[in-house]
Amino acid sequence: MRCAPTAGVALVLCAATAGLLSAQGHPTPAKPPSRFASWEEVNVLAHGLLQLGHGLREHVERTRGQLGALERRLGACGAACEEPGAPAAPPHDPTSLVSRSEAASETLRSLQTQLKAQNSRIEQLFQKVAQQQRHLEKQHLKIQNLQSQVGLLAPMHLDHGVGRPARRKRLPKMSQLVGPVHNISHLRRLPRDCQELFEEGERQSGLFQIQPQGSLPFLANCRMTSDGGWTIIQRRQDGSVDFNQSWEAYKTGFGDPQGEFWLGLEKVHLILGDRGSHLVVQLQDWEGNAESLQFPVHLGGEDTAYSLQLTAPVASKLGATTVTPSGFSLAFSTWDQDHDLRRDKNCAKNLSGGWWFGTCVHSNLNGQYFHSIPQQRQQRKKGIFWKTWRGRYYPLQATTMLIQPTVTQAAS
Repeated sequence: MRCAPTAGVALVLCAATAGLLSAQGHPTPAKPPSRFASWEEVNVLAHGLLQLGHGLREHVERTRGQLGALERRLGACGAACEEPGAPAAPPHDPTSLVSRSEAASETLRSLQTQLKAQNSRIEQLFQKVAQQQRHLEKQHLKIQNLQSQVGLLAPMHLDHGVGRPARRKRLPKMSQLVGPVHNISHLRRLPRDCQELFEEGERQSGLFQIQPQGSLPFLANCRMTSDGGWTIIQRRQDGSVDFNQSWEAYKTGFGDPQGEFWLGLEKVHLILGDRGSHLVVQLQDWEGNAESLQFPVHLGGEDTAYSLQLTAPVASKLGATTVTPSGFSLAFSTWDQDHDLRRDKNCAKNLSGGWWFGTCVHSNLNGQYFHSIPQQRQQRKKGIFWKTWRGRYYPLQATTMLIQPTVTQAAS
């Protein structure tokens, strides 16, 4: 048995790895950008850096394990591990054998120490990138809130804002709603949800400013029907928005309120408060068929992982088995915060997106969007599905989720 070639290859590999990690730790300074990056560009960059950190950390751990295995082999093979070309030791010289084995082991330990140091640096870089991403998401939310307040304070200038054409068509309806006479009173207190807006006389669907109790104002997409005002909290229609997002993103919301978007778990919780509500789920397949489901729900706060409390018939369709005093409960899960009912897997990682997963097999309206139905069954289950309608392996074309409180309360 000859271990020397294996040892030599491992040493070369370790040296190359150390050089690569050192280069990653000292990137070449880039030229200052010629313009400000958009939120989407910054978010993509942050996600890319996080993936790079994961890859580097896994590479170091794998290499360190290989070195450990090589060290054990060197300790076991004794005299056969001497370097090629080195003078042969006397056959009965145990001192020489021990010294060579100790030297090889010391070399490996030195390399392992260097790898541990590099791994520590990568871990620190990974944590800094994750922290910066959280800061960016919080700043993005603050900017949205400030834009909402500016829109309220200057309603007469909305037609001249620098917005997209579709947004400019919607916002003037807010000016018509408040009117020149009631402008001041509405600036002091906005409707807390779309239902309250309906009760004040609004019958046109669109984007409006609302302000739930204890919240800053934000834009809501309201749908006015003969049954009252409904707040749209989710919409999928063309795959223009990536729904495979983190817990923080699902908490604060993301996307375009006039296109694909997720309103945000915290906003939905603030709208509903302690009130129960009706949840409407509208589904559409690729053959033009549509289905609309409505059921009573109650949404807890972040301390409950935004648990959705359901009645027994609905709970069985969504896979809820945990019983609370208010009924069956189903917590929300994302790839970085796993609260589903499976102990052997993370449903959000195994499928895609964030959802009230249960046991992974009942529904997921925030899954991967497919522009056509994939041939592979394993790929189809990662899509948007509602098992009791078209089955788990049929990715839907479009979905919409709407809420409406069942009991209105006068704002304080």
